[in-house]
Amino acid sequence: MSKLLFLALFFTLSLFGDQVVYLSYDNVPQRVIKGEIFAITLKSISTLADNSDISYVFSKASGIKILDELPLREIRGKYVYDTFHFLTTRSKASLPDIEASLIGEEEHDSTTLPGQSLNVITLNPKADFSNVIADSFELLEYKTTSYDNKHNIVIFVAQAKKCDINAMAFKNVKKQGVESVSESYEDSRITYYVVIDKELEKFSFSYFNLTKNNFSTIDIPIVVIDDSVVTQTDLKPKDQSRELLKIQIASVVAFLGFLFILWRKKYVYLALIFIPLAYILYHSLPQENVCVEQGSELYLLPVSNGTIFETTKTRYVLPKEGAVEGFVKIKLQNEKIGWVKNENICSY
Repeated sequence: MSKLLFLALFFTLSLFGDQVVYLSYDNVPQRVIKGEIFAITLKSISTLADNSDISYVFSKASGIKILDELPLREIRGKYVYDTFHFLTTRSKASLPDIEASLIGEEEHDSTTLPGQSLNVITLNPKADFSNVIADSFELLEYKTTSYDNKHNIVIFVAQAKKCDINAMAFKNVKKQGVESVSESYEDSRITYYVVIDKELEKFSFSYFNLTKNNFSTIDIPIVVIDDSVVTQTDLKPKDQSRELLKIQIASVVAFLGFLFILWRKKYVYLALIFIPLAYILYHSLPQENVCVEQGSELYLLPVSNGTIFETTKTRYVLPKEGAVEGFVKIKLQNEKIGWVKNENICSY
């Protein structure tokens, strides 16, 4: 019935004036959540043979952000279906007035579809809410290292679909921030850090799952890592007890080898125990020190555009905790751990 009415309106109006585009809503959500990314679909038809050159101008939008410059277009017979995506930014919102016209047909009148009010729902989440609203949210990688005597820093990588990923924020953390982000309403990815109390055994937060229409919980177990390399592509927890186990095994092998040599009195085999002894010696060497210039910026991650959490107030000679290309990992006298650029390393 609606199709018949649309066609009747189309042919009736085509008898009057120069209007060549007729426009209506094909799909508008019944309700949206504040912070949600949603889509609307417009249905149009042109009196001219080529109906695919329809362009749009938006005006008078309220409480929403328009995310598309060009629509996702589908042509079904004589009809054009154009889908646009929007982000709800306020608890009261309305769609924009939409003016449609044919490209290059200036002598013809355009068609304006008045905007309509949206039914916006505001969530009432718990304190662990991450401010993330998404069709899906997946934790890809994570890692925890020591930040200072009282805090750990958790770094994680996550991806989400139909999500304003930049809205991510947490309560009850000492510090937090974005290290990198790849934005798209279809598929976004973020590297994020939070500084939390050392007493926590896991970092938990929730997001609103649009597909399931409920709050879903994400748990990150706290396994503190003290290895020398922490990068955005090496975030998964590693069991540091393996290094200690390797040293213990090397010690046992060296001891048994030494007993075997004494028993058989084949001293030529002494060369065989040099390998495990060298391994033990290498991991027992004292840490190398580095000189850090006054005013050096300390980064949470070894990336040039990463977060700077502290600036050295004086010149320091500190233990070198590790290194990656362009950066050296150090531990300050206040036990905070960070990365400093090679250009800030001085001689002493």
